[in-house]
Amino acid sequence: MSFFKKTIVTLTMLLLVFSIVGCEKEGTAERAGKKVDKTIEDAKKAVKE
Repeated sequence: MSFFKKTIVTLTMLLLVFSIVGCEKEGTAERAGKKVDKTIEDAKKAVKE
């Protein structure tokens, strides 16, 4: 394998690993988004009643 192909394969593997690790933990933005979604759903239910 040429140096260029080895570099591309290595970078691709690193990108996949970091993507998987980054998606495992739920961050503050995700938690805040879920709270906003729940609040909106609750408000919709209240308006319907």
